[in-house]
Amino acid sequence: MIVVFVCMFSLLQKANRFHHTVSFFSGIINQSSSLRSPSNSLKLIHAQLVKFGLNLSNIYLGNRCIDLYFKSGSPKDALTMFDDMTSKNIVSWNLYLKVLVKCSDMATARRVFDEMPERDAVSWNTVISGYVSSGFCGSAWEVFLEMRESGVGPTEFTFSMLLCCVKCRDHGKEMHCRIVKNGGCYSNLVVGNSLIDMYGKLGLVEYSLAVFFSMEKVDVISWNAMISGCCKSGYERFALHQFYEMRSSGFEVDEYTVSSLLTACSNLRNLEKGKQMFCFSTKMGFLGNAVVCSAAIDLFSKCNRLGSALRVFKESYVFDSAVCNAMIACYATHDLVEDAFGLFVCSLRESIRPTEFTLSSVLHSAAAFVPVEQGSQLHSLVIKTGFEADAIVASSLVQMYNKYGLVEFALKIFSKMTSRDLIVWNTMILGLADNGKLFEAIELFDKLLESGLHPDQITYSGVLSACSYGGLLEEGMVIFSSIRVVPMNEHYTCVVNTMIRTGMINEVINFLQSLQWEPDSRIWESLLHACGDYENLDLMESIADRLMEFEPHSSLPYLIYLANTYEQRGRWESVVRLRRKMEKVTRKEVADISWIGIKGHTYSFEAYPTFHHGRENVCSILGFLKQDMATGDDSVLIN
Repeated sequence: MIVVFVCMFSLLQKANRFHHTVSFFSGIINQSSSLRSPSNSLKLIHAQLVKFGLNLSNIYLGNRCIDLYFKSGSPKDALTMFDDMTSKNIVSWNLYLKVLVKCSDMATARRVFDEMPERDAVSWNTVISGYVSSGFCGSAWEVFLEMRESGVGPTEFTFSMLLCCVKCRDHGKEMHCRIVKNGGCYSNLVVGNSLIDMYGKLGLVEYSLAVFFSMEKVDVISWNAMISGCCKSGYERFALHQFYEMRSSGFEVDEYTVSSLLTACSNLRNLEKGKQMFCFSTKMGFLGNAVVCSAAIDLFSKCNRLGSALRVFKESYVFDSAVCNAMIACYATHDLVEDAFGLFVCSLRESIRPTEFTLSSVLHSAAAFVPVEQGSQLHSLVIKTGFEADAIVASSLVQMYNKYGLVEFALKIFSKMTSRDLIVWNTMILGLADNGKLFEAIELFDKLLESGLHPDQITYSGVLSACSYGGLLEEGMVIFSSIRVVPMNEHYTCVVNTMIRTGMINEVINFLQSLQWEPDSRIWESLLHACGDYENLDLMESIADRLMEFEPHSSLPYLIYLANTYEQRGRWESVVRLRRKMEKVTRKEVADISWIGIKGHTYSFEAYPTFHHGRENVCSILGFLKQDMATGDDSVLIN
């Protein structure tokens, strides 16, 4: 059809009927835009425009060609068309900017923007959207401030883009006020949806709901944004309730709705509701969506249904980073390290680029089960893929090296991080404490306070553990007295252990008696062992009786420890009395069992005397080993 139009134009040109040319080419361009692949036809039209000189003189036709080149995925041809035009208006410049932004050439886009003879709201919005889509939110805010100073008013599109960049609650509320002042807050669907999404991501569900119910009109995106925000902020049950409200209001549920609801069931560990949502997504044909599949895998993983998660993964229609990451995380959660690494390697072979979440899951598994050499290889992969600066991946690297005992490597990564959240601070403090770097852990805690972040319960557990390991009573009591969160049992346990290591047994008793609640068994167990070390047998027996009251079904270890202590002190009457009590306890308790395979047969051993055909030989060998260990003769062990 395009060729016919061009031939007709040649006849018109020979008849000197030039007054039809602009409308004629405009019609051809309109016809070309309806084709599946308009770029080839457009190049033919472009050639005719050059032939008759219309590409240089007619702005309207030039702009139409630039726009169609851009929409057909030919940005280079669009830029060439712009360069060929001798006359340009603001529409031409805006289209040129749009093409540069699409090509992610923000440096050139900013230079062209600064050189434009005139700029309107579209020009400003194009540059702002380019910075937002490229992840340069700071530059987007700078352009927005310049826009206000230039006297150009922001539009609804301006606000919808900037709301994606808001990371602070106060900043979000300020932007909301600006939008209300500008007008059209609740009447514009795009702005309203952006506000709902922003408040949901910031955890301000009340504000998100207020915007939702104040909007004059809502759509599926509004419902999805509201439900997603509830799921991210701990209002999963309300999100499930809103799902039924959404359906009763006549709105069609899509893949994003179902994925959010599967996440809600996953967070609640509600397998029954999760199965219902999974069946609904299967019925609606949503399992072809990667987000839905990954959410379903995560649901079954957190509900300890590994087989169901694996079935969803194998029957999935898609194999991308989201689905692979969900399955790798599932394997890692269930300590199936070989499967996690096998799938990770398989995804790399399929040219699936790992995400920060994939690498984080793999690094967590490596920290617990993989040798140092493979951990270093994973670190090299992180550098190769460009995720070394990512906060999630860097935090996982810090944890991995801390568990390897390579604190220097962990500190090196930690010091290079440009942005540190509380999680990575906690990881580093706990790593230093666990690896015996006690003073360094306390020093890092002080730096955390100087950074302006507020410690949480995990932070205090880490630094108080450091004080406990080193017997740093003064430092520990200062930190404990300045605690800004509700203390947990773990915090009190650390304080008690610190006092015990400095020999302050009586002070520990006074400290525990001053508490307004009953300490848990871990605190009393620490004190029990301390009494044995300091030979305070009366207090030791009193604490053992208290522990047996707390845990009547798990009291045997305390009785054994107490009996061994009496035996070492020669108090045989007390030993006989405790042995009788132990016999009563063993009848009630379920014995721990270990097993070993020998020549195709599995033999089990209970913690208490059992019948076994090789029991006499085992006991005699254990007796010899015990005697050699007591005399210090290790020749048997060496041989």
